[in-house]
Amino acid sequence: MPVTKETIATDYPLPVYNYRVEIAGNAVAFSEVSGLSISHDVNTYKESQTASGVPGPRVFHVPGQRAPIKITLKKGIVRGASLKQLYGWMRTVELNRVDKRDVSIRLCDEKGEAVVSWKVINAFPTKLDAPTFDAKSQDPAIETMELTADFVSLEET
Repeated sequence: MPVTKETIATDYPLPVYNYRVEIAGNAVAFSEVSGLSISHDVNTYKESQTASGVPGPRVFHVPGQRAPIKITLKKGIVRGASLKQLYGWMRTVELNRVDKRDVSIRLCDEKGEAVVSWKVINAFPTKLDAPTFDAKSQDPAIETMELTADFVSLEET
């Protein structure tokens, strides 16, 4: 069976390299984004058996509270932009004037149009790591920022 462009567009997974990140509506280039997880804690309950006649406690699991959202963003250090974008945001936490922002991560098609979007609500930075310095390396200087957020929603556009 021949493969058409329409079949590829509807049946094949999108590549992970074509994405766009927006922080408070402003596009920021990142080399890697991870931690987009939605999960809940699990509570375990035990109670005594009453009618079944089976010895031992009855054990069952129920969903608990939503687990904390932890997002990791990696970005090359760019002269004139990095201090303002990430370090400036981190400083709001240090000064106890936390600037919570919404972050959108959009997985795009081959035309650059968003297909699936993750919206991270009320994110704020909790960690900013400097790059690893190595005199033998020619790799770019990559800084890493960790965010904590209230909620992640997912939508198909």
